[in-house]
Amino acid sequence: MLINTGVERVYLACGNTDLRKSIDGLAALVSEGFALDPFEPCLFVFCNRQRDKLKILQWEHNGFWLLYRRLERGKFQWPTKKNSATIKIGRRELRWLLDGLSLEQRQAHPVVTARTVI
Repeated sequence: MLINTGVERVYLACGNTDLRKSIDGLAALVSEGFALDPFEPCLFVFCNRQRDKLKILQWEHNGFWLLYRRLERGKFQWPTKKNSATIKIGRRELRWLLDGLSLEQRQAHPVVTARTVI
């Protein structure tokens, strides 16, 4: 289960990350490698070279959460953008990735914003 409390953004680390890194190593990567603040209300998501393991780093109140997911079969459809260290996605797209789907879902219903009728 993902921690959704107060999460404003989700950042994916493009390419692969050495998942032997723990909280401090991943927080340093967010800060120094991506020029982002690991203490912001965001999820920072990392994937290994084989695309079968993920780590998600999140700061909450007074400490970090580190979630780890390992697939027994299959691979994550992880983005490999060469020109960017990270990409920003929504929680909906993160669910797609966790479910084994691509970020470019053509079958998904588009997001609809409710309007108030006067």
